[in-house]
Amino acid sequence: MTAYTERAKGSPAADFLSENAQVLSIAFFFLACVVFFAATTDTFMTLGNILNVIRQAAPILIVAVAMTLVIITGGIDLSVGSQVALVNAVAAIVLAMGYPWPLVVVAMLFFGAFLGFVQGWFTAYQGIPAFIVTLAGLSILRGLALYLTQGYSIPIKDAPGFFMLGRGEFLGIPMPALIAVAVAVAGYVVISSTKYGRQVVAVGSNMEAARRVGMPAKWVIASVYMIAGVACALAGLLIAARLGSGSSNAAVGFELQVIAAVVLGGTSLMGGRGTILGTVLGTMTIAVIGNGLILMHISPFFTQIVTGAIILVAIWLNTRIFTANFRFGGKKR
Repeated sequence: MTAYTERAKGSPAADFLSENAQVLSIAFFFLACVVFFAATTDTFMTLGNILNVIRQAAPILIVAVAMTLVIITGGIDLSVGSQVALVNAVAAIVLAMGYPWPLVVVAMLFFGAFLGFVQGWFTAYQGIPAFIVTLAGLSILRGLALYLTQGYSIPIKDAPGFFMLGRGEFLGIPMPALIAVAVAVAGYVVISSTKYGRQVVAVGSNMEAARRVGMPAKWVIASVYMIAGVACALAGLLIAARLGSGSSNAAVGFELQVIAAVVLGGTSLMGGRGTILGTVLGTMTIAVIGNGLILMHISPFFTQIVTGAIILVAIWLNTRIFTANFRFGGKKR
């Protein structure tokens, strides 16, 4: 056996580090952020603030889990913020009409699935790049939300059961956080243990090869956008339930946070690779940075600068780590 082969093969510990380099790096970065803000502020580690962080991060995590599937297929969804805003506004309008909130919740989830599938259909079956389709969706859906609300916030009244979704707690844990954890666990199981998850990865790795072995490649691509639509609907409902109103201005910049969380977590923008655990850590890192900067009395607008810088650095590291793994056999042996 040659020295190069020995180096490529590596020890079990080296293989583990190579396979999980990106997740380990974001875990370290997340812990570093927690330690930094705990040391520089007096209130960061208080129970109330921690619960507030996870409650606010829940909608981002829910959509980020679905976005992980989208990006694994080699696509992207720039319209998630607009989908959240549209569902948020429509849910408030329908609730204001007096319809029972359980019916509204179910209807909005189907509405989100429809919005996602339409964009997935154009991407998968019409061959239009996902970037173009979802960029158009970003404008169309936000515009529709503005038209329906005329730019006003729609208050939600007499729906205590609905408010529990966004404001309630179970054993001291915010309900949105519990819902987000359930979504993340479901996403992890789908990717790691189901035939559908293997198809998502296969299509992202090589769509033509997946199609030739009999996988419904086009349907898989369309379906991940439909799942993203459902996730956006759920996020929009949670935001409406927490704020007690619906607005076309909800989730502005949401897509930036979601994509940053997914990419920061190690999912490749080239497709074929992704991890839900990394997405969870990426989401919490973004949430911790935003919360910590506010507690340090730094302008919240500065958070956008930090988020953009994180995306750039994450993509750079993502590319470098992938290239190193390919070269030395850590990931592509």
